[in-house]
Amino acid sequence: MEFKPFDKIPRLFRDVVITEKLDGTNASVYISQDDWNEKCVFTSKEDSEGIVFHVWAGSRNRWVTPESDNYGFAKWVVANGDKLLTLGPGHHFGEWWGQGIQRNYNLKEKRFSLFNTERWGDHHQLDGFVEKTGCYTVPVLYQGPLESGCVERNLGGLMAMGSYAAPGFMKPEGVILFHKAANSLF
Repeated sequence: MEFKPFDKIPRLFRDVVITEKLDGTNASVYISQDDWNEKCVFTSKEDSEGIVFHVWAGSRNRWVTPESDNYGFAKWVVANGDKLLTLGPGHHFGEWWGQGIQRNYNLKEKRFSLFNTERWGDHHQLDGFVEKTGCYTVPVLYQGPLESGCVERNLGGLMAMGSYAAPGFMKPEGVILFHKAANSLF
């Protein structure tokens, strides 16, 4: 029988990232050079080196297509395929939110906000990131050591100031805490 070691227990009071929890629907984009099947919604043109990329659109638990969509996300991925390729190969998880989805946020459009602020930074609407990729990031509210009251302070800030992702929207959903040492979301 193979030995299975017990996982190391991370320390609680380590660095965390607290972001605004958006009320939409979970979505993902997967970009690959090698994979292809009928669920692929966008394929790039062959570049000068003969490389072709394939793009999939996903919900929380399945691949979606324009014919079997999740609030129009697959159609958006098709329309923005060239921009999305700038994210690079791999899985890119986020929230599809805005007009016609859950709280709407008083938006006249839908947005895809990436969760991984460690990779993308808190670009939100800065540095041409949205124009380049077609994506936003979830707003970072706090980054630093977990300390007593930091979650409550950030929730209080949201309740007082409203959504950072959609300024002026006064009914934000809440916060997400990413604990770096545990590599877990709460």
